[in-house]
Amino acid sequence: MEPQADAELIGRILAGERELYARLVAHYQDSMFRHAAAMVGDRDAASDLVQESFVKAFTRLHTCDPERFAAWLFRILRNRCKDWLKNRRQHTAPLQDDAHAAGEGDDPGLTLERAELGRVVQAALMRLPPAQREAFLLKHVDGLSYEEMAERLETGISALKMRVMRAREALQEILREIV
Repeated sequence: MEPQADAELIGRILAGERELYARLVAHYQDSMFRHAAAMVGDRDAASDLVQESFVKAFTRLHTCDPERFAAWLFRILRNRCKDWLKNRRQHTAPLQDDAHAAGEGDDPGLTLERAELGRVVQAALMRLPPAQREAFLLKHVDGLSYEEMAERLETGISALKMRVMRAREALQEILREIV
C-alpha cells in the first residue's frame, strides 16, 4: 500500500470509520508475522507480538505521521520483539512447528529435507546478534532497500550495510560449523 493510501485510510479511521483499520491489518499482517517469526524463532509468540503491535498501533494511531505509517508500525513490532527476546527465558518453546508440513501430493523425503534445512537456517539465524539478524531479514527476506531499512530502523545506510555484511559472514561461518 502506498503511503498516500495509508494516510487516506488513517484520516478516515481517525474521523470515525474505525472498521477501516482492518484494511491496514490485512495489508501488513503477513510481512509483520514473517519478520517477527524470524526474529523470535517462535511462531506462536510471533503471532501474539503482531497482534499486540496492531492493538497498540490502533490505540496510538492519533500520534503517528500518516505518511510514515508503515515505518511507525514496524517500529512498534520491532520494540515488541526486542522486549520478548530480552525476556524469552520466561517463555516456553512450542511443542511442534508445522510450517514445513507436507502438502498433499508432496514427496515425503523432499518435505523432510526442506524441514531440516529450515531448522538449520533458523538455528543459524537465531545465533546472530539481534541487530544483525534484523538487518539481514529486512534485506534478504523482506527485500527492502537500504533506504527503506534506514527509515524503519532509524539508522544510517552505511551502518545497515555493515550489519548485513557482518550477518552474511557470520551466517556462513555458523553454517560451516553446523553442516
